[in-house]
Amino acid sequence: MILFQKRFHAGIVGGSVTLTFRAWPSARVKPGGRYRCHPIGVLEVDGVDKVRASEITDSDAISAGFFDRNELLGYLSEVADDLDRRDLFRIRFHHGGDGDRTSAALDTALDDAGRKALAAKLAAMDKRSEHGPWTKKTLALIAKHPRTAASKLAAKLGREKLEFKADVVKLKKLGLTQSFEVGYEISPRGKAFLAGASKKKKPTPKR
Repeated sequence: MILFQKRFHAGIVGGSVTLTFRAWPSARVKPGGRYRCHPIGVLEVDGVDKVRASEITDSDAISAGFFDRNELLGYLSEVADDLDRRDLFRIRFHHGGDGDRTSAALDTALDDAGRKALAAKLAAMDKRSEHGPWTKKTLALIAKHPRTAASKLAAKLGREKLEFKADVVKLKKLGLTQSFEVGYEISPRGKAFLAGASKKKKPTPKR
């Protein structure tokens, strides 16, 4: 998966955004690969190069969806330390269609059987956990603080970031959450599940 802020989605689909720069420790994509980009479909990678910040041009920045080089460097400095002394990955890509839009995360058709099956899986995760029940707390936290850095969410629960992120991946595999460039959101499927779980049967009035 390659993640982008929402402001870049129209440009990616329309073809004006064809570059991205990532401060990854190692390449996570390769030329010719197809990668999901929620919620706009898939991206096909055309090339991957290592560059330094000093090599980035205004033309590169415009192709990455920024006004100019300075705006792009300002953005990168917010997500990467020691920008001037590290390698960056320049990734050339194009939009490869919407074939991955129909993922489990977007499916809101949850009947009683499906909701019960998800509830059973979450209960099993809680039971296996070495740090106690966590699924409801984590879903509630993400719902309350969408697109918040994992480190901040983990701190609110008194947990280590990597351990917290590993648990969120489990929720994502069930289609209950979505990952973004920063933080997470409850997916449409997750919202449907939580909405059903929150409904309480009205007590039968006493006669």
